[in-house]
Amino acid sequence: MKMMKRMMLAAALLCAMTAGAGEPFWLGADISGTTMIEDHGGQLYNAAGQPRENTALMKELGLNAVRLRVWVNPKGGWSDAADVLRMARRARDLDMALMIDFHYSDWWADPGKQNIPEAWKNLTYPQMCDALADHTRLVLQLLRDDGIDVRWVQVGNETTDGFLWEVGRAGTHMEQYAGLTDAGYQAVKDVYPDATVIVHVDCGSDPKRYDKIFGGLTRYGARFDMIGMSVYPYWDQHEKLQTTWQGTVDGVVANVNRLWNIYHKPLMIVETGVEAAKPVEGKQVMAAIIDAAMNRCNGHCQGVFYWAPEAEGHYPLGAFKNHRPTAIMEAFTEAANR
Repeated sequence: MKMMKRMMLAAALLCAMTAGAGEPFWLGADISGTTMIEDHGGQLYNAAGQPRENTALMKELGLNAVRLRVWVNPKGGWSDAADVLRMARRARDLDMALMIDFHYSDWWADPGKQNIPEAWKNLTYPQMCDALADHTRLVLQLLRDDGIDVRWVQVGNETTDGFLWEVGRAGTHMEQYAGLTDAGYQAVKDVYPDATVIVHVDCGSDPKRYDKIFGGLTRYGARFDMIGMSVYPYWDQHEKLQTTWQGTVDGVVANVNRLWNIYHKPLMIVETGVEAAKPVEGKQVMAAIIDAAMNRCNGHCQGVFYWAPEAEGHYPLGAFKNHRPTAIMEAFTEAANR
């Protein structure tokens, strides 16, 4: 009887230790535009109309992580290394996990454009590998020297056809794209050995683009720790990849589980968004995306990040109106309180 009790106690302790070791499900947002709003005199509020700094507002809404983009030499200075440090300090002070998203451009990088930074334009491929690694280390070392922990680092943003075109265009120079990616991977590990390195591709419901990129990276020996996805039902329907938002959600679930079986790498939805002008429907869609990531992906999807929820007017997929969060962000609050 005593032996049985000891075995039951040991089993209980093991379960407690395992539960304690598990990471939370990450609920985050890319709020890189915050300082630009502030520098232009803008003010954000919570739903009750009380003034809030954006990072603190995300925490109030139940989010536990922040994503910040980095440009190389941007006009205006926003999203350069110093600006990222400015925002990263706020995330640290609120005990929010941090993701750094390297665009490797002076401006937006996405599937339609991956422009080489002006300062790198005349570099050879080996020189560009060095420049990318140096830039990655410089930014991350700035954060580390300030006592900031970085949990995840994206080597490129939506690299559906590679980055640093034409040198690193995946469709024509897959081996060079892989080499540049691996240079970024090593640079991250030089500064933050335990950081998770993410390769990020758009349209999470479309398996073909993931097979192209991750098949190519694997073929040429590039290292990565996690697969990052963009999930936008709005754009999927606009591009006729899906006919309904439910189709996007189902497609993402199938692709997450398929990619896990191929690569045995965790996944994360590092960008998502719904129509700000339809907040009630948007909350429904957002709740379905979060629920699918949490409960239908067999534990392989570790989080969901909303892109630029504070954006209004010029961008249709934000989640604010009159500088306040709409019902869309309630999907995150409700998930955090489960």
